[in-house]
Amino acid sequence: MTKRTRTDAPVRAPLTELENEVMRAVWDAGPCAVEAVHQAVSRQRRLKETSVRTILRRLEQKGYLRHEESGRAYVYRAAEPARRLAARAVRQIIDRLCKGSVEELVSGMVEAKVLSKGELDRLEEFVRDRRKGE
Repeated sequence: MTKRTRTDAPVRAPLTELENEVMRAVWDAGPCAVEAVHQAVSRQRRLKETSVRTILRRLEQKGYLRHEESGRAYVYRAAEPARRLAARAVRQIIDRLCKGSVEELVSGMVEAKVLSKGELDRLEEFVRDRRKGE
């Protein structure tokens, strides 16, 4: 099985469930002010806007968000797209639990029936298309 050397990408503190909801709101809306994030998150949770501000600051300290000033308001944007963050998290799992082997992870997922037949078919098609494009 193929092994890859560890990457030196920074390891961020994991997201809590609430932090993930706030990040999802920012990813979905794109750059947005606190009010927009509060409006999106408060559809599912009863939170004060000050609580959302605190969470946004915490996410910025953890490296998940960045902000710019627009007048007196902060406009927050994700430091990286959700897809890239997920890929880095999976890479860390592969490095830590699968001895750096992608095949070890994927074969384990197949054996544990984590992937459906349809997902396997789409993954196979994706890989085939990727190889054609190289």
